[in-house]
Parts: sequence; structure tokens; C-alpha cells
Amino acid sequence: MGKPRPHKKKASKSKSKSVLSAGGSVSKQKMNEDPSKLLEQATTLLQTGQPDVALPVAQRALDLTPANSPAQLSALNIVAEIYVELGEIDVARQHFMRAVELDPTGAIPESQGGGAEKFLWLAQLSELGGKDSVQWFEKGVSCLRQVIQQLEQNPGPAEAIELEEKKRKMANALCAVAEIYMTDLSWEEDAEARCETLITEALLVNSNAPEVLQTLASIRISQLRTDDARAALTKSLELWKDLPPEDPIVPDFATRISLARLLMEVTMELEALEVLERLILEDDQSVEAWYLGGWCLYLLAEKKEAPKDDELDSETPEAKRHASLVASREWLKQSLTLYESIQYEDVRLKEHADELVETMNKELGEDMEDDMEGEEGDEGWEDEIESDGDQEMADS
Repeated sequence: MGKPRPHKKKASKSKSKSVLSAGGSVSKQKMNEDPSKLLEQATTLLQTGQPDVALPVAQRALDLTPANSPAQLSALNIVAEIYVELGEIDVARQHFMRAVELDPTGAIPESQGGGAEKFLWLAQLSELGGKDSVQWFEKGVSCLRQVIQQLEQNPGPAEAIELEEKKRKMANALCAVAEIYMTDLSWEEDAEARCETLITEALLVNSNAPEVLQTLASIRISQLRTDDARAALTKSLELWKDLPPEDPIVPDFATRISLARLLMEVTMELEALEVLERLILEDDQSVEAWYLGGWCLYLLAEKKEAPKDDELDSETPEAKRHASLVASREWLKQSLTLYESIQYEDVRLKEHADELVETMNKELGEDMEDDMEGEEGDEGWEDEIESDGDQEMADS
């Protein structure tokens, strides 16, 4: 259960008297509080990673806004987003639902707190998932279509920037629905046809978005069209792989984790490892990134290959296999260490990592000398990742 919404405590009688005797300062302060200014402050706090500080400010703004007003609609959305950031999903959902009651079709402009955003949030926060999520996504997409049409009729520099942002949001929503039809609703008779329709529209809306091309690849994999999937993934990678991490075109961390899995699925292990090395540079506490890197290196070892390294190019296939196995074991050990330290909850990941490490121990041995060799190898891999990262920074 989420935390209850904070309520203002009533002052005791003695305290009330002292305040009133001071000239009614509290009531004057309330009269001078501007909900719009409070919402601006709360939004800034949220965007700078301070949701716990933002909450009472946004809640105060909500308490001060007139019922059924655009200001209340804006406040509800901001309070809901803060609760999402705090992990209070039930309370966030309640606030978004109240926002829907005020703007059931998304017809109220975003500048007044309306628009598609609340529908897209409810799609992601749905307890039921499946068709319920699809319904909310469709409401959001419908709303975005109308906004896009209006922006296209009034071209201008500011409108062009907003148009691109809305197209990106709409394409991502369409892809999210396609993902649902590939998973929760895959049993539906028209699931494949719906996926094809959705990805076609997403490509029309935003053909050069890495996330859209990644979803296209996922659909092609499910259709056993592996070559088409590889082509889509290659194009997706080319759009951002040479850009700095802060560039808005670079997909978020979770999307790139999924990308690594897709690359491994279509036997593009070298490309997957490049993605994972970059992710480790950005967050070396990611259990899944270390795990996938170890698994990826294990798959390379099975093919008697090693990651791109001039020193290994002249080595024999067996030497390359050994190098990949040593590195794989160290990545997986790091994953398991982090798994325990942060109490990660994916039991299947741990079981698979343990299984892979046990398999490699039988081939590499478990004596101290080999462990030291593995540690040296791990340092080498870390140095290589760091040097690659330094090179990326220099290039940018």
C-alpha cells in the first residue's frame, strides 16, 4: 500500500491564538501562495532528483487549487508523477485517475494540464496489464494523433521541436502496444497482424528512432525473420553508438539492456558486448549488465571467438576460447557478488549465472593460480572498457 496523502495538521488552540496575535501571518501566507509557482518549484525538484522534497510542495499546490480547474489538473499530474518516482504506485494511479475524470478524452491542452501523458502513465502502471494497458495506450495515441495534426498545420520553429517530441512519444506508445501483443496478448488470434500494423504506423511516425527499430527487430525475431532483425538492430545501433551518453537520441539504460539481449538472440555477440561494456561504464552496479556480459562472453567462447583485440587476433581458436571463458567467469562472478550485496530478486538469473560459472570451473579449474589469472584478466577487461570510454569522451 502507498503512503497516505499528507494532510495539513490542525494547530492546537494555544498555538492558533499565538499565531493570530501575531497578525494572522499564517492566513496571509496562504493567501499569498501561488499554486502555479509551487508547481514550478515542485517540477524543478522532481527533475533534479528530489521527489521527497517535491512532494509536500506539490501537495500544497494541489490543496490550494480550485476544484475541477486546469490548475488542479496540472497539480494532480505532478503529484502523481512524484509518487511514481517514490515508488508509491497505488497512490500515483489514484491521482492519475482523478486527472482522467477532469479530462476524460485528453482534449484539454497540455499547457493547462491536459493531454495524453496521464493515459500513457496509466498504461504503464496498470495492475491488470494486457488489454487494460492497451486501452490506456490507445487513448494516449489517439490524443497524440490530434496534437500532431494540429502542429503540422501550424509549422514554425517552436512547433517543429514540439512536433518531433510528440512523434517520438506516439511511436514509443505504439511500440509498447506491439510489445504487449508479443507477450501478454500473444494468444490473441490477430496478435501478429496487430503487431505488423502497429510497427508500420510507428515507422511512419518516427522511422529513425532506435527504440522503434529495436521493436521492429523483436517482431521479426518472433516471425523467425532473423536477417531482417539483424538489419534493424544494426541500423538502430548506428543511430547512437558514437554519441555521448547524455545525447537525447541514446536510448535509456533499460532499453539498451533489452537491445543486448536481442543482439545475443540473433548471434551478434560482439555488438552486444560493446553495448554492455558501455552500460557498465555508465552504471557498474547493474547486476543484469554484468550477467549479460558474462553470458555473451561464454557464447563467444562456445564459438571459439574472443572480443575484438589486436593481441588475440593472431591466437589460436582454443586460446581465444580460453580468453573468453576467463573473462566470462569474472563478469559472472561480479554479477553474483552484486546480486547478493543489493539483494537482487531475479532468481532465474542467479541460477543461470551459477550454472555457467560451475561449467567453466570444470574446464578452467578452481585453484588459486587460476583465480589469480582470472583476476588479472578481469583487470585487463576493466582497463579495456575504461580506455574505450576515455576514447569515446575524446571523440565527442
